[in-house]
Amino acid sequence: MTNCIEIKGLVKKYKTFTLGPIDLKVPGGSIMGLIGENGAGKTTLIKSMLGIVKPTAGTAVLLGADPDRAKEDIGMVLDDCFFSEYLRVRDVETVLCRVFKTWDKGLYRDYLDKFGLSGAKNIKELSRGMRMKLSLAAALAHRPRLLLLDEATAGLDPVVRDEILDEFLAFVSDEDHAILISSHITSDLEKVADYIAYLHQGKLLLCDEKDRLLESYGRLVCAREELEQVDQGYVVATRKSQYSTEALIRHKNDFKRTYPRLTVEPVTLDELMVFVVKGEKA
Repeated sequence: MTNCIEIKGLVKKYKTFTLGPIDLKVPGGSIMGLIGENGAGKTTLIKSMLGIVKPTAGTAVLLGADPDRAKEDIGMVLDDCFFSEYLRVRDVETVLCRVFKTWDKGLYRDYLDKFGLSGAKNIKELSRGMRMKLSLAAALAHRPRLLLLDEATAGLDPVVRDEILDEFLAFVSDEDHAILISSHITSDLEKVADYIAYLHQGKLLLCDEKDRLLESYGRLVCAREELEQVDQGYVVATRKSQYSTEALIRHKNDFKRTYPRLTVEPVTLDELMVFVVKGEKA
């Protein structure tokens, strides 16, 4: 399977923050979910991949080419709508049909209808959620092969988010297509992502198939005395209260066989992030 994204040794240095080095691959026909707290470097990574900001080191190959050469085939939605507030929704088409040779007027209007957007409205009148819908419509209307999305479902109600997630799944049904999406709404990523990459303070802590990641880790709740008797090689991080202790456990199935009397619950992406960032390291 061809990789739609290949990042090798990508570094971006600022005075107070360094991203990387990052190595990352996104195969065709898949969705990569990018998670991490605010300031972890998710937006910096996307902008560095695209050349919007110049990387300090490393390379990014998108759809087998330099990002500048591939831009016709890339749809972008960054963390805020980048269209002038003084344009009308319909004017976006007038601008972008000159930029993208593959712009599909009918498809753009279909998305406006689907997302409940009036072409006559000024962008400055739109809520954040409606602006995100507009950005998505514009990103999809030139029939890209790669979507790069930064908080693309933020501000949307659950019903619309679900419709958009269905659009994403339909998009990657073509194995020449792929999506990289950063999101704080990890429940969305649990629904649609094939892979998860976890950024923390500019470093890539975890990157794996979503199902394997969630299957590999578990949440143990027990007394402190019980945790002290556990092989610490299983323990990633702990969170202690007055009455009990929680632990993030790796190799969950092996742990269950070794300690059948202890209960290990499934872990969500949110819980995984909280343990890694706020838990005490084993």
